[in-house]
Amino acid sequence: MFERVSLDKFRSQTFETREIGTVIGVKKAIASITGLPFCLYGQMVHFPNDLAGMVVGFNEEKVMALVLGDETQLKSGDEVIGRAEPFQVPVGERFVGRVVDSLGNACDGRGKVEAEDVYPVFRVAPGVMERVRLSDQLYTGTKIIDAIIPIAKGQRELIVGDRMTGKTVLAVDAILNQRGKDVICIYCCVGRSETSLAKIVQLLKERGAMEYTIVAAATAARPPGEQFLIPYTACTLGEYFMGHGRDVLVVFDDLTKHAWVHRQISLLLERSPGREAYPGDVFYIHSQLLERAGRLRPEIGGGTMTFLPIVETQQGDVTGHIPSNLISITDGQIYMSASLFTEGFRPAIDFGLSVSRIGNKIQCEAMKELSRKLRLEYVQYKALQRLTNVRSTLSAEAEARLKRGEAMTHILTQEKNRPVSVEEQIVLLYALTSPALASLDARGWKMVKTRIFPFLLDTRSALIREIGAELRLTPRVKERLEEGLAEFLKSPRADEDES
Repeated sequence: MFERVSLDKFRSQTFETREIGTVIGVKKAIASITGLPFCLYGQMVHFPNDLAGMVVGFNEEKVMALVLGDETQLKSGDEVIGRAEPFQVPVGERFVGRVVDSLGNACDGRGKVEAEDVYPVFRVAPGVMERVRLSDQLYTGTKIIDAIIPIAKGQRELIVGDRMTGKTVLAVDAILNQRGKDVICIYCCVGRSETSLAKIVQLLKERGAMEYTIVAAATAARPPGEQFLIPYTACTLGEYFMGHGRDVLVVFDDLTKHAWVHRQISLLLERSPGREAYPGDVFYIHSQLLERAGRLRPEIGGGTMTFLPIVETQQGDVTGHIPSNLISITDGQIYMSASLFTEGFRPAIDFGLSVSRIGNKIQCEAMKELSRKLRLEYVQYKALQRLTNVRSTLSAEAEARLKRGEAMTHILTQEKNRPVSVEEQIVLLYALTSPALASLDARGWKMVKTRIFPFLLDTRSALIREIGAELRLTPRVKERLEEGLAEFLKSPRADEDES
């Protein structure tokens, strides 16, 4: 007789569905496979020698998989295992302070990272009803950005400019400035050299920034598949913290090289090229990535994820295919000018072409009050400066504007890897408006920029703490600041030569 078996016995068991295929050819980073009839686009497949791959196309005859590793280890006839699940990477708190690759594997020589969960790499961006209005400012430590081009937590602000204009420095300074602010930072390296990556990691270690930073890296030496996947891996790592109510800052350095890799892969897949030989879906792959930033509703975590993607231009042309795509996707751009960089204006941010679409809505009262007219005044100063090249005599009003513009230049410029606290920014911007300092020359403003804040910190520490806590300029605070500025001008520090 047949034995009666309870269905509960089968319900308690787990089953794994998998398909077995065979490699029939390998062309650069693309493996052609037969025998995976139920595969999904974006699905992970496993090759021999612990190689992984991702399905990037298929037809009635074969499946095309992007090899995430050394494709020279594959040969025709190798067995391929596919599972009916999306491509996933490990995530968790223990990734903080580590350097990982596109699969979430540690590559810093410190052993395996213990994951707390696995997330799909190509997650759908939060919907409109899952988001709330951006309301808090992310301070980058760069005076020009925080005062004139403010960035909100959850915003996507593009950094665009030619090679060697300080784009990476600007983004790394934003990471350095998050120390002590409970922000998780992720630096995503796409296609950069091993040397430049090593320098950035070393800088983050020296400044204590690795305590709150994850480095997700696929350098130029890595296979194209890893370089294509790494921005999505970095974003997925950030989504774990955003879902747990944390603030996250992700730097993509840079998406130009990511677009190059996508073009290379598409040409290998024999897809029709379009403008500048890029495939038709290059806009989609970047919008799919960048739409995942934002601020979540409190009911689903309440965290934020801010993106600082970097894109390279050729001779300042922002109408190129990839720069114009990213400008249309993001919430503003910071334009790095090669001519300003050559003039010695650092950071070389062009005020006229840079914008934050969030605007000053998220700025504190003090910063909003002090920076209201800065952009217009500086643009007028640059126009007046060009006029002096063709005219020898100027009116008294024009001379006064030139003098104020020079003062603004001295205050707004800063050295690399030296982010400025919001308290110091407020003090310096207030100094620009103070009648007590109106008669200072260029040497005097250089002295004010470097010495006024340490002086006030020593002599009026309670005032600095109040400014940092309230972020408002009440009449009483302004009065005490004026007293401090007047006292500084009479102090020996104001007369000492700069070393």
